[in-house]
Amino acid sequence: MTLPSSSALDSLAGYPAWFVAACLTVVAAVLIWLFAKVLKWALYLLIGLVLIGGAATTLWLLLH
Repeated sequence: MTLPSSSALDSLAGYPAWFVAACLTVVAAVLIWLFAKVLKWALYLLIGLVLIGGAATTLWLLLH
């Protein structure tokens, strides 16, 4: 089974297969690392919002 021809695959055809695989591995690792960073900051934001919401709810319940 052959892959459909595309300009991206044709431009990589001139490089050794091991070099293309190594570059794709590095790119995938960087993308996973960036995704993990985004998830970490999203968790920090969520924890902050939960703490602020909980504190605001506690104050509102105490004062009313």
